[in-house]
Amino acid sequence: MPAPIGYFGISNNGVNLAINLVILFLAIVWLAMIYWTRTDAKRRINDPVLIFCATAASLFPFVGTIVYMIVRPPEFLEDARERDLEMAAAEARLSQLSYLACQQCGQEVEKDYLICPNCRSRLRDACSSCQRPLEMNWSVCPYCETPVVGGRASRRRREALAGDLPPAP
Repeated sequence: MPAPIGYFGISNNGVNLAINLVILFLAIVWLAMIYWTRTDAKRRINDPVLIFCATAASLFPFVGTIVYMIVRPPEFLEDARERDLEMAAAEARLSQLSYLACQQCGQEVEKDYLICPNCRSRLRDACSSCQRPLEMNWSVCPYCETPVVGGRASRRRREALAGDLPPAP
């Protein structure tokens, strides 16, 4: 009885065994790529239909997985959520801080400064009674209840509120 002819007309059993092992290895790698594509798509994509499409594309041996790797989202859903939470936390921290900047030089100033320590421009006026800093739109000092009246400060406040000019030094 003649020996069966193997792949590519090769009748050597050792070579046929090697070819069978290579084919088995390629089939295992292909199935692993299908599994990897599905699990990676589940970690990166929120839409179940797109996850199914990515998995279906990987059924085309090797090419589908390579195409998925090119068009897949660059980050995991968990990383995107974590980044959004960090951004929200940073925005909350910034809103709680009393960060102000000088209108003239942009240097960071405290909210109770009367003048900028960098460029010496006037940031706000002081109360005539308690010497605490006053905001431009206040008509009475909230610290000592002294009315803010008359003179250069009231005129500058009205002009600044009207938008005609910034607080002058």
